[in-house]
This record gives sequence, C-alpha cells and structure tokens, in this order.
Amino acid sequence: MARRTQVKDRSLAAIDGAVRLETMPGFIAPQLDSLKPKPPTGDRWIHEIKLDGYRSRAHVVGSKARIFTRKGLDWTKRFAAIADALAALRVDQAIIDGDFVVVVDERTDFGALQADLAAGRQDRLLFYAFDLLYLDGYDLRRVPLLERKRALKRLFENAGLAAPVLYSEHLEADGAAKRLNWEGIISKRADAPYRSGDRSDSWQKVKTSVRGEFPIVGFIPGVGGISALYLGKREGKDLRYVGKVGTGFSRVVSADLRKRLDAIATPKQKLTKPVRKPKARWVEPSLIADVEYRDVTDDGSLRHPSFKGLVKA
Repeated sequence: MARRTQVKDRSLAAIDGAVRLETMPGFIAPQLDSLKPKPPTGDRWIHEIKLDGYRSRAHVVGSKARIFTRKGLDWTKRFAAIADALAALRVDQAIIDGDFVVVVDERTDFGALQADLAAGRQDRLLFYAFDLLYLDGYDLRRVPLLERKRALKRLFENAGLAAPVLYSEHLEADGAAKRLNWEGIISKRADAPYRSGDRSDSWQKVKTSVRGEFPIVGFIPGVGGISALYLGKREGKDLRYVGKVGTGFSRVVSADLRKRLDAIATPKQKLTKPVRKPKARWVEPSLIADVEYRDVTDDGSLRHPSFKGLVKA
C-alpha cells in the first residue's frame, strides 16, 4: 500500500483533506448511490442530473488516458476518442469519475449508447466528469465533495476542454429534475468524502417519472384477470401503438379490468398501423389507462410503464 503523508503546500491539488501518495492508485471502485423516493433538502446538498449511461473511471497519465468500467474492465479501445480528448488535460496523473453517454433530443439515451458501442461508433460519445479522485500525487478522496468538484472544474477550464469531454455541473436547488425533464437526480452531500464501493446515504438517487393517459387497445388474458395491457396514443386521426404495461394491477383490479375489457372486445385491432401480437385480445379503445413511465424509447414505446388506474369519463 502506498505510504501517505499530509499535504503541506497549496498547489491546485493541495487542498484541505488531500493526502500525498508516493504512487498513483490502481483501480478505485466507484461510490454508489441509494435509491430514495424524494430528494433531500437543505444547503448541505448539491444535485446533479442522473445520466443514463455507463459509469466509468478515467486514468490520465501524461499524454495518455485509460478508461475503466465500474467493475474495472479496461474499455479504452471502445472509448478511444474520449481517451484521446482526456489526454489534453496536461496533467502528470489524474483519476476522474464520470459517465459515458449518448444524447438524443437533448436527453441521454442508453439504448442509443448501447447501439453505438455495438456498431463501434464513437462520434456521438460524450464523457461527463463529475468527480476528481486523484491529481498529480494527491489523493482527494478525503476532500469534501464540493471542493473536489471545484478542483475538477478548474482543471477542465485551465485545459480548455470541450465536447466530447465535459464537466458535469450541479444545482443547489432540489426538485430541478421534474422542471428540466430529467430522468432523475443524484443528490450528494456537499461536505462528504468519497466512499469507494459504499452505497451510503451521502449519495441519493431519485428517479422522476411521467404520467400520461393512453387508450387501451388490447390485453393479454391471465388467470382470473389480465397479465398485461396493450396501449395506444392518439396523434390526430391516428391511433399509434406505444407498448405494453404489465405491472400495477392488484388481483381485484385485474379481475375488474378483465370484465370491462371482455365487454368491449373486437375481432380486429383498431390501431392505424397494425402490430403483430399473437397473445393479444383486441378491444375498442374506449377505456383510458392512467400510466406512469420513465421515458419513451426511440421507437416511441413507453419505458418502464406502470398502471395506475382507469381515467374516469
């Protein structure tokens, strides 16, 4: 293990809590977040956008950078363009925590990221850096988070870095996720150290959701009720298929839905563009479902939908 000595000079890395190391650390396991129903409040917290991508660690040594996954796999070749961009930091050594993403329509899109990696495409990849763990001989993990982020921002500004490598900004006002149409937020204690491998309450993940009203166009029968609903969305005169919802039903609700749907059954689907669903029983789209969902996929389907009830006429 590398020997530690307390920092005495006041260079960029030598801030309160920093520790001098004789050698650069190897792979550092990421700090993890705890899922919470709502964000914490107060001025001891900062709030970052929850990015839908791959958590990664960037190790920069001189003019070269290596990229590691959250489990320590070396993915430098897969993110070669980002590694080249990080080499412009002009540091001796640095370890940076962040996320790789692809942005589609101003939102991070995990499906698009997976597709690009599978195709070997790198032109849309972005690396959002949100934490600085080590810099030029100094371990910063004991430094309060807000100080680490300030050091990281100065590092990027001094190097003049821009896309595809970006500094991840934060907000000090909670509730921003819903207003800005984010998938969610990560709330972090501004004064907390970096706890490698820990899933503590100093980092809290809060997922936002969207609710909408969708005509029920069909269902899959289940024992005593239904197992899933097929949903549509009206766009002008068209009724477009937007996916299947299979959660959110109690036994009582499932049985009641089955009776209602059997009463409006139709031999042919009413979608403008028919879809192939061998298990489906089609219905007149007269019942409207209240559905909570996280996002919409590239093909227009609801992501992680959950049934909340029927909309009363």
